[in-house]
Amino acid sequence: MIWSSFTLAVGQMGDPRFRRVLFLGIALTIALLFGVYALFLWGLETFTPETLELPWIGPVGGVHTLLGFGSALVMMVLSVFLMVPVASAFSGFFLEDVARAVEERHYPGLPPVPRQGLMDMLIDNANFFGLIIAVNAVGLIFYIFAGPFAPLVFWAVNGFLLGREYFTLAAMRRIGRPAAKALRKQNFWMIWGAGILMAAPLSVPLVNLLVPVLGAATFTHIFHALTGARPVTASGRPGFPG
Repeated sequence: MIWSSFTLAVGQMGDPRFRRVLFLGIALTIALLFGVYALFLWGLETFTPETLELPWIGPVGGVHTLLGFGSALVMMVLSVFLMVPVASAFSGFFLEDVARAVEERHYPGLPPVPRQGLMDMLIDNANFFGLIIAVNAVGLIFYIFAGPFAPLVFWAVNGFLLGREYFTLAAMRRIGRPAAKALRKQNFWMIWGAGILMAAPLSVPLVNLLVPVLGAATFTHIFHALTGARPVTASGRPGFPG
C-alpha cells in the first residue's frame, strides 16, 4: 500500500492540475527553508560573537549574510536537518491544496470538503512545529551516541512524527479529528513506515524540495486506501497500480 500510494503520487507529477500545486509547493518549501535558515542565522548572530569563516565558502554569520553565495551553500547542507521543520510547516499550510489535486484526479466521485479554518490551521501548525523542534532537540543526545546509526535514528524519529501529522491532517479533512486519530492508531506501523519513506529523502539536498508535496499526496492516497476508496489510475480503471 505504501509503495503503491507513493507511485501514484509520483505518477501525477505530469498532470497539469498537479503540476501547478507541485510548483507552488516547491516555491513554498524554498520560502519556508529560507525562513527557518534566517532564524538559524539570527541565533548564530545572537549567541556567537564573531562571524564563522568556513573553508571554501567564506564568512557565514548573521542575517545580513542570508543572500550571500556562501550562505546559500551552507543552507543547502543544513537543509538535511532544516527540511524536517519545513516539512512540518508545509503540512499545515499546503496539504489541503495537494489533497484536493489528488482527489480531483484519482477520486472524482468524492464530495467536496470545507477548508480548515485559518486559526485552527495556525494552532495545529504551531503545535506540531514546536513538537518537531523539541523532540529533535532531545534527540540530539541519542543521535550523538548512535554513531554511524545516527541517520537511521533520525529517520525513525522524524518518520514517526511526520507520518503521524501528515496522515492525521489528510484523514481529518474527511472524517474529523477523533476518527482520524483512531484510524491512525489502528495502522500505526504502516503509517510509521510511510513516514520513514518521506523522512529519508528529506536528508538529500535538492531532492528534499519535492518531498513535502509528494508526502502529502502519498498520505492522501494511504488514507483513501484504508477507507476502501479505489483510485482511478492512468489507464482510467479503478485500483492501485500493480
